[in-house]
Amino acid sequence: MVRLTFLGAVGTVTGSRYLVEAHDQRFLIDAGLFQGPKELRLRNWAPFPLDSRELSAVVLTHAHIDHSGYLPRLVHDGFAGPTFVTTPTKRLLPPMLTDAAHLQEEEARFANKVGSSRHKPALPLFTVEDAKQALRTLKPLAFETPFTLAPGIQLTYHRQGHILGAAAIELRIKVAGDEHTTIYFSGDVGRYAVPVLQPPTPYPGSTYLVVESTYGNRLHDSGDPGEQLAAAVEEARGRGGVLLIPAFAIDRTQEVLFLLREMMEDGDIAPLPVFLDSPMALEATNAYRECIREHDLETRALRAGGIDPFAPPGLTLVRTVDESKHLNSLTGPAIVISASGMATGGRILHHLRRRLPDPRSTVLFVGFQAEGTRGRRILNGEPAVKIFGEMVPVHSQVRSISSLSAHADADELTIWASQAQRAPRLVFVTHGEDEASQALANRYATRFGWDCYMPRLEETVPL
Repeated sequence: MVRLTFLGAVGTVTGSRYLVEAHDQRFLIDAGLFQGPKELRLRNWAPFPLDSRELSAVVLTHAHIDHSGYLPRLVHDGFAGPTFVTTPTKRLLPPMLTDAAHLQEEEARFANKVGSSRHKPALPLFTVEDAKQALRTLKPLAFETPFTLAPGIQLTYHRQGHILGAAAIELRIKVAGDEHTTIYFSGDVGRYAVPVLQPPTPYPGSTYLVVESTYGNRLHDSGDPGEQLAAAVEEARGRGGVLLIPAFAIDRTQEVLFLLREMMEDGDIAPLPVFLDSPMALEATNAYRECIREHDLETRALRAGGIDPFAPPGLTLVRTVDESKHLNSLTGPAIVISASGMATGGRILHHLRRRLPDPRSTVLFVGFQAEGTRGRRILNGEPAVKIFGEMVPVHSQVRSISSLSAHADADELTIWASQAQRAPRLVFVTHGEDEASQALANRYATRFGWDCYMPRLEETVPL
C-alpha cells in the first residue's frame, strides 16, 4: 500500500513536508520550516512524528527555507541522508541553510541575554554545524532524467521556473504487476513570460496531484512590472528619499536587478545609486550567473553579448556589517535592496527601523507577504510595527508590485494544469491559506471536473 501523510503546508503557505510510504520505504518530500506567526513557528519544535533515522531519503523541490529549512533539524535528530535535489538547488542551499542556522543561533543568544525564553538555556532549533552536516547529504539529480529511489520507485524532476533549480517531483511507484501509481508534487509553480528563467513545465497528468495554491484565489496585477518599478523609483526620486525594497534573496532580487538594468540602459529611468545589501542575495546572484542552462533565451543572449543581466549602472555590493550600517546615513535618492522579502529577519530590519519613520522614504514590496509576517502588517497599513523590541512608526510611503511574485496566480495555475494528458484521480490542494486553497479546488473542479480535496495537518491518506 502507498500512503501519503501531510506534515505541513496545509492551511498555510509554509512548512512544506509530505511523507510518502511505499515498499517499506519512507520518503519525505520537502523538509520546510514553518514561518510567520508564533503558533506556526512553534510547530518547528514539535517532535517529528517518526524517528528521522527511519527516513529512506528526503527529496526537495527547491531551496526556499519553507521547503528546505527543516533539513538541518532532521540531521540533528539522526537523519544521515541521502537528500536529493536538482543541481542548481545544490548550488543555492549552502548560503540558505547556513544563514538560517546563524539566525537560529543568534535568536537563542538574544533570548539568553534578555531572558525572554522559558527554556534555560534557550537553544537553537539547529546549529551551523547541523547545517554543514545537512549539506553533506545532498545528492544532485538532473532535470527530466528518471532516477530509481528504491526498487519499484522512480523519481523524475521537472522544471518549475519558480526560482533557480525549482522543480516538480514525479514519483512513479509500482503497485502490482505492471501497474504503477504516480504522485505528482507541484512544488511551487513559477510564472510565464517573466525574465531570467525558463517557464514551468506543464503538468503531464498523474494518478494523484499535490498542488500548491498560494495565489489560488488571486490574479497578479496585469500591469507591466517594469513600469510599476519605474514609477516607484521616480516617486522616491521626486521626494529625494530612499526606495527600500525588501526582496527575497533568491529570484526576486535577481529579477529586480534585471529590470533596473534594463530600464536604466534603455533610458526609461535615469541611473541612480543601487545598493544590494544581503550576503545571501550576493551568493544567489552569483549562482544565477553561473547556471546558464536554466536561463531563458533573452538572458542567454545578454550573456552571449557580454552583458551582466544583474548589474544595473551604479550598483554597489554591500558585503560587510559596517558597510550596511553606513547606509543609515544615506540621504537619497537611492535604491536599497535587502532581505528578507517578508521582513521577518536579516539586514532589512535595520533599514526598516531607519526608513519607516521617514515620510520621504518608500518601502516597496515585490512579493507575497504571508499572514502574520511583519511585511503583511506594514502592507496592511498598520501605523507601527515592532522591530527589535520597539514599536517603529510607519510614516514612509508603502507600495507593492504583485506582478513580480515568483508564484503562479490562479490563471497561471490553471494554464499549468490544462495540458494534462490524463486526469488525476484526486487532487490534494495544499500550500495556501484556506480561502486560496478552496478557491483553486473549486476552479479545478469547475474547469476540469477534477475531484479536489484539502487535507488536514498530519492526515494520512491511503492511495
